[in-house]
Amino acid sequence: MSRRRIYLMRHAQVRYFEGVHPHEVLLTETGREQAAAARAALQDVRFDRVVTSGLPRTLETARIVAPYADHESKHELREIESGELRGVDPSEVQAMMTAAFRGVVPRESRFLGGESVDELFDRVLPELDAVLGDESWDIALLVLHGAVNRALLGRALTGGRTFLGGFEQSPGCINVLDVDGDGSFVVRAVNHTPYDPAHVTAARDTTMERLWQEYLDARERR
Repeated sequence: MSRRRIYLMRHAQVRYFEGVHPHEVLLTETGREQAAAARAALQDVRFDRVVTSGLPRTLETARIVAPYADHESKHELREIESGELRGVDPSEVQAMMTAAFRGVVPRESRFLGGESVDELFDRVLPELDAVLGDESWDIALLVLHGAVNRALLGRALTGGRTFLGGFEQSPGCINVLDVDGDGSFVVRAVNHTPYDPAHVTAARDTTMERLWQEYLDARERR
């Protein structure tokens, strides 16, 4: 089979500390605008498969980007699971959040005291292999999560279980991967944001640094 293409997206913007479980958060108005920008950028692409994690934020993004398609839900592709932060000293939470995705993250590292990077690889890589093993598609859209995307990009670039924390995944970003019949990848684009292609207006903080600020803001509202 000829080389195939995967458009790997992170879901668009959400707010995680708004009184609902992180699994249930929905896109903000800005997030819907980000997803619409991705739809415009990909308007000439017809996806043969659209895969999400099944969490509402990925489904909502996928429905905006590819409203014509059937949207598959693969729960094993959900975001890395954090530990319980209630009762943890804020300074410790800050240290965990701001250092979570730095450099090549050791596979035994646990995300905010929860799931380890190795455990993340254990569940997401078989799902990737299953998608690659399906020869019925030529162009696929995967709408997933920041840590999951880093795991998949690490696999694409190194062929192994390498978690590259320095690959920022902005809300609604697009990564472009081509895959050969032997499972090897060509990485064509990483963290492209159609709503700000050159990252001119983007803040210079990271996703996890912004998450820390959201956490602080939520504590102050209580």
